[in-house]
Amino acid sequence: MQETRQQILDHLRVTPEATVRELGEVLDLTATGVRQHLTLLEQGGFVTSREVRGKVGRPALVYSLTTAGEESYSLNYDLLAGVLLEEVRSSYGTTGFQRVIRGVAERMAAPHLQRFEGTTPEQRMEEACALLREQNVVADWEADGDAFLLHERTCPYPVVARQNSAMCVIDIAYTRALTGMDARLVECRVRGDGGCTYRLQPSAVSA
Repeated sequence: MQETRQQILDHLRVTPEATVRELGEVLDLTATGVRQHLTLLEQGGFVTSREVRGKVGRPALVYSLTTAGEESYSLNYDLLAGVLLEEVRSSYGTTGFQRVIRGVAERMAAPHLQRFEGTTPEQRMEEACALLREQNVVADWEADGDAFLLHERTCPYPVVARQNSAMCVIDIAYTRALTGMDARLVECRVRGDGGCTYRLQPSAVSA
């Protein structure tokens, strides 16, 4: 990120909204210069603007960070997730840890289960891939005899998964909860494979 545009993002993170004039005073830039940087930030999806009417004159534009702008900062989610997993494992032991993992996966899947209701196994696979793509995971599937292979070409939790294999276990449980099929991890990016592949067996699923 170019230095001046980063300074604008930093200011908007501390002060949730600001006008061109306010940003110009903080950064010692002309209004034209500020607008040029704001235009680029808007085009990149980092900031948004809205009109605010004053007592006189034309409405002023007020700028604020978008969700993407907020997420451009490191929020230490990976560190927090890794520490939480280790604390659960040490506090509850293997059996308790597995129970927590299943619970987490079921909670993650619960908001999406309705879209899988009344579907065939093939439709479940297609729906699972569509949902993963909505969650920014590149995914596709193929038939494998009487089973299916679900390919996750990108990892949903790359940093945490490299640090703690429990994330892979959670992802397996999540896939099972979504599809209602037995899922087994047969290829894993963390183990050095090109991606993560799950073999799903639909024999116990009624279409």
